[in-house]
Amino acid sequence: MDVTRTTVPGTGTLVHLATREGQSLAVLVEREGVRRLLVYGQGDEPSQTVTLQPDEADQLAQVLHTRSVDDRLATLERRMAVITRTAQAAHARRAVRTAGVARGVP
Repeated sequence: MDVTRTTVPGTGTLVHLATREGQSLAVLVEREGVRRLLVYGQGDEPSQTVTLQPDEADQLAQVLHTRSVDDRLATLERRMAVITRTAQAAHARRAVRTAGVARGVP
C-alpha cells in the first residue's frame, strides 16, 4: 500500500492510501480528534465521506488489524518476559563472576 501524508493547515493531517489494486482512500485526521474517511471512485473528489468520532475510529482500527490488540499485547508480554529472564540471568552471572574476582577466584 502506498501511503502519503500531507499537513492541511488549520485542519490536521490528510493521509492518502492507494492499494495494490489501485483503489484510493484517505483519512483526514482533524486536530480535534475526529477522523473522516474519504473514499475515492474514478475522480479526484471523494465519492463518499464517513465521519468517525475518536472512539469509533479506535473500534474501526481494532477491526482492521490482522490480529486483535489482545493478541498483540499477549505477544509483547511474552517477549518482555523472555527479555526480563535473559537480563536477570546475565545479571546473576555477572554477580557470580564479581564475587569470584573479589575472593581471588579467576
